[in-house]
Amino acid sequence: MSNLELQEEEREVLLSIYDGDPAFNQLSPITYQYKFGDDGDPKSFLLEISWGETYPSEKPLINMDTFYNKHIVSVVKEKVISAIIKEAEMWLGSAMTYTVFEFVKENLNDLVSDQPEQLTKDEKIEELSEVQQEETFNKRDIKKERLSKAQKRKQWDRIDSKGERPRGWDWVDVVKHLSQTGSKHSSEPQTSTS
Repeated sequence: MSNLELQEEEREVLLSIYDGDPAFNQLSPITYQYKFGDDGDPKSFLLEISWGETYPSEKPLINMDTFYNKHIVSVVKEKVISAIIKEAEMWLGSAMTYTVFEFVKENLNDLVSDQPEQLTKDEKIEELSEVQQEETFNKRDIKKERLSKAQKRKQWDRIDSKGERPRGWDWVDVVKHLSQTGSKHSSEPQTSTS
């Protein structure tokens, strides 16, 4: 079988195996992603595998530089990639995407053992300073409207003791409205009976 036929066969197998699995994602016919770990877990990451033209005769391309992995330290990324490359070398010439995903699942704890559970103090300080900068920026934008005594008195005269406008403040005077619009002319000519 040619490499293209092997890729097509593996594509069908992957889609049937991972059908309904929310952790699996097919970006293109040759690019697949799998999310390991739970959302919000500092050790969870997204693994992206791309096939080259001569895959499975050559190793797939491994990508750990996705936005989801921004919290993963570079040591862990390198460890995961090197472990996957070693595993892929054993499976050259055969379909290996499923095997690689399962290998990472089985060895997940060992692969992410160097990942810290929480952010370090320096990272926390950076996050706090960013949040404080955003808050001060937002505080500067809000300006209260300044009213004179006469304007305040006029507003208080328009509302009742509960701070609401009186009932009917926006009603239309029906008689005045009808006198402005005029009476309705009928389209039928009136005939007089004599």
